[in-house]
Order: sequence, then C-alpha cells, then structure tokens
Amino acid sequence: MKSATRVLDVDICVIGAGSGGLSVVAGASQMGASTVLIERGKMGGDCLNYGCVPSKALLAAGHVAEAARHAGRFGIDVGAPRIDGRRVHDHVHGVIAAIAPNDSVERFEGFGATVINGHARFTGAGQVEAGDIRVNARRFVVATGSSPFVPPIPGLSEVAFLTNETVFDLDAVPEHLIVVGGGPIGIEMAQAHRQLGSRVTVLEMFAILPKDDPELVDVVRTRLKTEGVDLREGVKVVGVAPTAAGVSIVVAENGQEDRIEGSHLLVAAGRRPNVDGLDLEKAGVVYTPKGVQVDSRLRTTNRRVFAIGDVAGGYQFTHMAGYHAGIVIKNALFRVPAKEDTRCVPWVTYTAPELAQVGLIEEQAKSKHREIKVLRWPYHENDRAQAERLTEGLVKVVITPKGHILGAGIVGAAAGELIQTWVLAMSQRIKIGALATMIAPYPTLGEINKRAAGSFYTPSLFSDRTRKIVRFLARFG
Repeated sequence: MKSATRVLDVDICVIGAGSGGLSVVAGASQMGASTVLIERGKMGGDCLNYGCVPSKALLAAGHVAEAARHAGRFGIDVGAPRIDGRRVHDHVHGVIAAIAPNDSVERFEGFGATVINGHARFTGAGQVEAGDIRVNARRFVVATGSSPFVPPIPGLSEVAFLTNETVFDLDAVPEHLIVVGGGPIGIEMAQAHRQLGSRVTVLEMFAILPKDDPELVDVVRTRLKTEGVDLREGVKVVGVAPTAAGVSIVVAENGQEDRIEGSHLLVAAGRRPNVDGLDLEKAGVVYTPKGVQVDSRLRTTNRRVFAIGDVAGGYQFTHMAGYHAGIVIKNALFRVPAKEDTRCVPWVTYTAPELAQVGLIEEQAKSKHREIKVLRWPYHENDRAQAERLTEGLVKVVITPKGHILGAGIVGAAAGELIQTWVLAMSQRIKIGALATMIAPYPTLGEINKRAAGSFYTPSLFSDRTRKIVRFLARFG
C-alpha cells in the first residue's frame, strides 16, 4: 500500500457524510474539537441524494396530480392532469439542489472541519487512510449508511433494474413499473408512480408494510387498490428476463406460476449496511453483514470507534442517525455515558394516507403485557377532516389499564405530524390523562389525538355509577 504523504492528528474522524455523520461533524467542530470528515461519494449521503428528500418530492408531485383528479368534490373542475416527466424530474432534483448547501463541503469547512473526498480504510486501531492522507484520531465514528439489497433472483443480473439510487434519474413516467418489495420504499414509490400515471404492480413475498399495525396498514392497502395499484402479496419472484419492451417476471403463488411484463423494474427489497472495504478488522471492530456490532453507547469492540445510523444495524431511519449523533457527541467529547433508548422511535410511511407508528403495536403489547386497552378514534369524527375531505383513517393507541402509553399508530392525513404528540408523551412518560385534558385548538386534525385519549375515560364517565352519583348530588340542590 502506498504510504500516506500527509498526516492529520485530530480529536474526531467521521467516515460518511450522511445525516448522522454530518450531525457529529457539525456538533463536534463547533464545540471546539478538531474534526475530519471523509466521504467517498456525495455529501448528504443517501437521504439527500437517493432517499428521503427525492422520494418525498416525487410523492408530493404524485399527490398533487391525484388531488387534481378529485378536485370536483370541492366544486372545482380542472380535468385530467397532464404529467410532464421531465418537469417532474426537474422538480425532484430542484428540491435536492435547494437543500444541498446545508450539507455542502463549504458549510462544514466553515465550521472548522477538514473534509476529505476519498475512500477511508482503517490501518490500525487508531488510524485511517484515505488516498494519500493518514488520519490519527482519538475517536472515530463510522457513519457509512446502507445500500439497496439486491436479492438473488435468477436472471436479475441480466436485466436493467432500478433501485432507490437510480429511480429518481428517470425523466419520463414509466409505462408499467413493477416493484419488488412491499416495504416503505416500495410502497411509497408504487403510489407516487401510479398517481403520476404509470401502471404499477407490487410483488411482495409476505404482507406489505410488515412492521406496522395490520389494522392501519389495511387502510393504506385499500387506498392503493382503489387508485389502481396491482398489489400481489404472498408471491415469490422466481425468475426475471429481459424483453423487447422491458422486463418479464415470473412469480409463484399457491403452487401456480404467472408471468408479468413491464417496462421498468424497481427492486426495493430492503437495505444492507455499508461495511465492506473499510478494513474494520484491522481496527479490531467486529461486524457482520447485518452491521457493525455496538453496545448501548454505540461503541464498537474497539472503544475508540463508534458506529451510528444504518451501519450499526437496528432502525434504518435518518432521524435515528441524527439521534445517534447526539449520543456519540456526549460520549466522545464530554465523557457522558449516554445510552441509546429505542422505546420511542417513530417512523412514517409517506403514502396518502400517511402511516405513522411509535412504540408497540397491538399484538406486541398483548405478548408483553397481561392486560391492555386499545383506544381508537376515526378521522371522519373530526370536523377539520370533514372540511378538507380527509376523512380516511384513524388513531389507534395501546395503553395499560392505568393509562400508561405503550404505543400509538395513526393512518390518515398528516399522520407524521400527529404522531409527534404520542412520541413526546411516551418519551416523557406522560399518561393518557394529560392528553385527554389538554386544550386543542378547533378545528384541527390534532383534536383526533385528544379525542382518542379521552375515550379512555368514556366507559367510566358515562357509566350507571356516574349517573347514580349525579342523581344523588342533585338532591342537595
């Protein structure tokens, strides 16, 4: 190996310029720690360039098109929308460009960090090399994220297929998009493309959105089918082959095989941590294909090395990587033994309607607690939802008989915003009574949370016992 020609001695070296890595660099450098950031690809990582940002921008375009189709229910007739794939592409990449300065090299160099574009490899327990630069650091943070998992489907290597890293480069709406995988990425992309005019088929071996409450998932499933998405659950993809028009896929279901032909294939079958090529073993860092092994303080088997975000396994969310960054800064800079707490990790699937979850779903709660109560409140009972014709969905909360919140799920408009009330309540161990008695402005969707919480008291408040007490007290004037 060529010897390094430049040596840097710093407090913290961060590998990976995604959400987690950038948060560590921003915090550490502004707090006075000498910091190096090494990134071999684009600043901003997967979230900015291939994930959260472009997917939500594409979904926004799809949702606008769908809203136009149904504007007549408000007395406004606009006709069928005309979709310009090139302009949709420009919209998506315009959003990326608008956010990119926040993740730029210039911004982080302005914080005082040294940014290196190159491939980082550990050469020892406290040393990393990238090109001709050697970095010696007191602490390292591996924040290399994850990449699309490509399943071993026969024939897949012989066809051109899309992943989340390439689908946003399309400048025309696919005629027929086939999606392999019914997780959040696959389902979001399925709806976005269907709303933009594509025929869409989703192939899922089990059930779509398996980590969410099935009752809430069913609302999303119904909407997708209503919009014309061909959902095929419980099918196995057994072969792929190229055709003159695109791709042909053979699936097996209940012992029968079926052939589906489409113009484009999107593989959204999960993610794999980026651990290859780092030479982690030279630093004494234990890892597997599922990610880097860490303890509750996010330390690896080499106590000088931390791992955060997707590469550490566990929850693969941008907001989780940002949360991890705070834990690392406390440990690495201030020697505070901060630990990861995963009780209250929320997630959202940004379909229409949105699907949000935090804590335990009903079946999980039943298996962990002897007795639970389930509270529900439908959107159609909310006046704001009626005014805006957003009556599809419900809030579902799982609690103990004494009012401790175990989990909450919401399917409906703005579910990702509404779930934050439950995240706060759970993280601060606020009981259901506090939510039931808060004053919610009228008319807002947020009242749905209050009404769901208040339903905990309905059986006792309007019971025969309460009526007897009221009648008894009335005797005294």
